[in-house]
Amino acid sequence: MASSNERLSISFETVGKQVLRVAHWRAETDVGKRPLLFFNGIGANLELSLVLGEMLPDRDILTFDVPGVGESPPPVFPYRPWQLARTARKLVDRFGFYNLDVMGVSWGGVMAQQFAIQYRKRVKRIILAATTTGVTMIPGRMTSISKMTDPRRYADPDFMRRNFETLYGDEMQGGADSHVAALKPPSTRGYLYQMLAFAGWSSLPFLRFLRQPTLVLAGERDRIVPMANAHILNFALPKSRLHIIKDGGHLFLVTRANETIPVIQDFLNEPYEVDLADIRRGVQTA
Repeated sequence: MASSNERLSISFETVGKQVLRVAHWRAETDVGKRPLLFFNGIGANLELSLVLGEMLPDRDILTFDVPGVGESPPPVFPYRPWQLARTARKLVDRFGFYNLDVMGVSWGGVMAQQFAIQYRKRVKRIILAATTTGVTMIPGRMTSISKMTDPRRYADPDFMRRNFETLYGDEMQGGADSHVAALKPPSTRGYLYQMLAFAGWSSLPFLRFLRQPTLVLAGERDRIVPMANAHILNFALPKSRLHIIKDGGHLFLVTRANETIPVIQDFLNEPYEVDLADIRRGVQTA
């Protein structure tokens, strides 16, 4: 069995005028499973998503450093969610993916919603982890949010370790230490543009149009995105289910990986229910 590192290739791709650092895990064997497009959290470089390769060895996975994050050069101008979604679509086209599943964590969960509504004929399943509906979210604790805006959480590993539980609600256990060690500070402009991207944006007006099976994941102790936000998503999405990670904080995908990964695997491996409306539109299904 090939390791996730053996299946991983990292490249720099020019999409329009933007250069992106891209990670692509190839499936161990081609058994016809849909590839997964993954959107990371705010300021998070792709090294923080390396668990994906171990989590889903039976499918292709694609993720990238958002402009100004990790090793992707910062953008020249601010961008809106629809623009980044279009960039991601051009990227998946380049890798030959048409039908795909999409997953996002925190800020990336908001991007996953945008991508799914913008290209809903191509997206078959959605996973939303520790995320919200945008500006209409229920805010987290001020003690956590204030530390989240402190740039030292990226540049100073000791600061992150000392404040890990206050920030995220997770204990320093499991893969938390390796997560901290893998952090790379985003550029000031890249981080600022990420925060500005969703100014005034909310998914509530269009969630009812997302009819794909959707898994909403939430940490019981998440201090940045309170669990009420997951209940809102679960209520508003027509084909949604909610799974709560007991005692999990904002980074449950890392600190509670042994509990979270099987839930994600089971959801993605369920037989796809063909939507008659898709057949009438001539949409391909996997």
